[in-house]
Amino acid sequence: MENRPPNFDLSGHAALVTGSTRGIGSAMADGLTEAGAAVLRHGTRATPPQNPSVLLQDLLQPDGPSLLLQAAFAIRPSLNLLVCNAGSFFDVPFLQMDRARYEKTMRLNVESVFFLVQEFARRISEQKREGAVVLVSSTNGFQSEEDSVAYDTSKGALVMLTRSLALALGPMKIRVNGIAPGLIRTPLTQGWMDREPDRVRHVEQKIILGRTGKAEDCAGACVFLCSAAAAYITGEILTVDGGLTTTQIGRFSK
Repeated sequence: MENRPPNFDLSGHAALVTGSTRGIGSAMADGLTEAGAAVLRHGTRATPPQNPSVLLQDLLQPDGPSLLLQAAFAIRPSLNLLVCNAGSFFDVPFLQMDRARYEKTMRLNVESVFFLVQEFARRISEQKREGAVVLVSSTNGFQSEEDSVAYDTSKGALVMLTRSLALALGPMKIRVNGIAPGLIRTPLTQGWMDREPDRVRHVEQKIILGRTGKAEDCAGACVFLCSAAAAYITGEILTVDGGLTTTQIGRFSK
């Protein structure tokens, strides 16, 4: 990384990436580390060997976001980058969805993000420091998917939350942007992708680059939005989907 452009150099910055012990979150944490940032990871269960830079906290608990930020700032008082990636999928077909599944989706995917950013912004604004936030939404935030009503709704909420927070936090010199991954192979998606290869091939026909994404494909977008290269960008959603949402029909199979 000695030849990286200075604009992308995150040396001297400290970041917290939620949901970062695997999948997209882990890849983004790796990317930020490679760019020079001191990175704290977050998960909900211990992964051996124990690592003091991995913070364990259940964000479904009402005080989870506050406790996580408290722990993060205790370790890294210079924390100035926050990547909100933690989230999950709990949907069943719409008529079978119950209140518990719906509320669990909203608590983790939206409410925890809202209060994580609030606590983060309070702390660094009190110290008169600038910062950057990246919210991980999804292409589901603007295109619906079968049997994903609650999940789609939560990701759509993150799209608007990104824009609204950019407005609210701009005067504090805190930039807020988002990324919207498309179909990415992660521990969350690998199961159904293995079970439904025909469905994967169907989607790949619509992806301009002709393949499903890897977690690492999201890392560069995160680094960019956290870096000085994006110093004049806020309130934007960067889609990382290989062109999936660019076309209406995609390619016809040959």
